[in-house]
Amino acid sequence: MLLVVVAALALAIWVYLIAGRGGFWRTSKFDDLAPASGLSAWPTIAVVVPARDEAAGVADCVKSILGQPYPGELSMILIDDQSQDGTAQIANEAAISIGASDRLTVLSGRPLPSGWTGKLWAVKQGLSLVESRPVLPDYVLLTDADIVYSGDVVMRLVARAESDQLAMTSVMATLRCESFAEKYLIPAFIFFFNMLYPFSWVRDRNSPVAAAAGGCILARWDALRSSGGIDAIRGSLIDDCALGARLKTQGPVWLGFSQNVKSVRASETVAEVGRMISRSAYAQLHYSLALLIGVIVAMAIVFLAPVVVTVLGHDLSRECAAVAWLLMALAFQPTLRYYKQSALWGLALPAIALAYMVFTINSAVQHFQGRGGMWKGRPQAQVSSSQ
Repeated sequence: MLLVVVAALALAIWVYLIAGRGGFWRTSKFDDLAPASGLSAWPTIAVVVPARDEAAGVADCVKSILGQPYPGELSMILIDDQSQDGTAQIANEAAISIGASDRLTVLSGRPLPSGWTGKLWAVKQGLSLVESRPVLPDYVLLTDADIVYSGDVVMRLVARAESDQLAMTSVMATLRCESFAEKYLIPAFIFFFNMLYPFSWVRDRNSPVAAAAGGCILARWDALRSSGGIDAIRGSLIDDCALGARLKTQGPVWLGFSQNVKSVRASETVAEVGRMISRSAYAQLHYSLALLIGVIVAMAIVFLAPVVVTVLGHDLSRECAAVAWLLMALAFQPTLRYYKQSALWGLALPAIALAYMVFTINSAVQHFQGRGGMWKGRPQAQVSSSQ
């Protein structure tokens, strides 16, 4: 009887997720940046890029942004957050190589003060420089040093922001998916993010759901300032969603996909991807042990039980479990197609979810050991545990 109940519950949850959670799984539906329409005057943009030991990708980032065919004024501030790998020099050389050195300013980041996460402190320094200039920009583009822009995507972002009068226009960057570890874990990262923050609900101005993708956030300058700016979220590990929530209070927001915004950051091992997930997983649960236990139990029912009961159950329990497993595999297909991965990964989603459960538990363990939010040698979770 217990197996029947568990299998039926898992099946009911998957029916709800597919039919009632904002079509989160329909990836292509949200890859809808239209061609840039002509504007009589293109707004000015200040690009702010925090960078800490980003030698591997910063040159491509700088050249891709400063090389955008944007008709308006576009300049970049890169904050070198005490890098040890020559990030600043590489960025300057990249700008010089395309004749855009006059539009790049490289700041040497100051030491991290108490109460701030490293990335947000770097962003704060960049925005302070923007604010000190005699002419303020219309928009600020917050992006990461591993993100590469292609085509006319910045024009498209601005055109969407202007036509819909958006406070924020954000793109979930297409993450690198080449190594086995990336194929195993990266598409699911996008799938789970969309499940937590359905893009259609984020876009709906009447929905309380708010989020953003930190790799590419185009914010209207006045909306960013009115929302409290970066200072208001200075201790947040999940800074993109925290900022998205604040900007949504200032006006409509848009969150979507684009193959023209890509991350070149490589993760060759499962452990590397795991560190990225563990960095903020426990913060997502508000550092609550009760929530952690609840989430692990829920994930076990939703993702693991269908496999276990399909193998060990009988009759009705097995049938319900098998259908639930099939539904989760089908729901995963659009994300797999977007990342050009085999459909068979859909059947492996329970095993992928198990890895995410381990990473989430590890995130909590790191927090209790005082190493929470570890990123590039710097623990940060204790900053936001009291926020």
